[in-house]
Amino acid sequence: MRKTYYILGLFCASILAVSCSDDSVSEEFEEANGDVVQKLIKTVNLNSSENMEDEGMLEFSYTADGALSSVSNGEGSSDFLYDGDELVNVTGEEDVNLSIEKLYESPYDAFETGNVLEYDANGNPKIIEFFEEDYDWETDSYLSYVYTAEITYDEAQNPFFYTLEAGGIIDVLDGIQLNFSMSPQSSEIIKARMLFPVNNPSKIVYKNEEGEIEYTMTANYVYDADNYATSGVISSAANGEVDGSFTVQFTYVE
Repeated sequence: MRKTYYILGLFCASILAVSCSDDSVSEEFEEANGDVVQKLIKTVNLNSSENMEDEGMLEFSYTADGALSSVSNGEGSSDFLYDGDELVNVTGEEDVNLSIEKLYESPYDAFETGNVLEYDANGNPKIIEFFEEDYDWETDSYLSYVYTAEITYDEAQNPFFYTLEAGGIIDVLDGIQLNFSMSPQSSEIIKARMLFPVNNPSKIVYKNEEGEIEYTMTANYVYDADNYATSGVISSAANGEVDGSFTVQFTYVE
């Protein structure tokens, strides 16, 4: 299954290219969404009428006290290890991971390698700069080009927030100090902090160096009374031509 979620590598970007709010991820989430009902994701189910490879399910398991214990894709799992209430490690399959572009079946990895150029009013990454390589037959080498990803969001909370909080991930991100005078911290976690969205992404537009649209991902979600995504249709277009679509369904712990 290709749509997977890498837990500690969420939403990467370089700290050197941006300035960011001093607020923690939790504070930004609350400021953007207000008093939100806490829901934990039970399953994320993906279906495609066009490609069997675009199908699969992620299942989230929890301990009796509500801590995230594992995430499984049916072939392997990532297991969460704690010392008391503190997350100390995530073990198991690296293929069981969390990223926006994996969920959206994007051909790019802006959320893993990019630099945030602009945030929106809620603190969501709005424009990300990243590099793409293309083979040059004349020089027999790969050349690097600067691309951008422009992201828009629904006025709904990131449905994964409390699930990640149950796994200790939000505590890890809240502990990141975006201050260059501080002692060195994990670059991977700093990048995750910089690109964490507090709202639910609804569209990603990828542009080349000339500003031409290369690829577009669009998600049309249905929300419940608490503004949590319950289902959606995610469609893609390459160079203006429809490329495909699949459906996603969320269930939550009762």
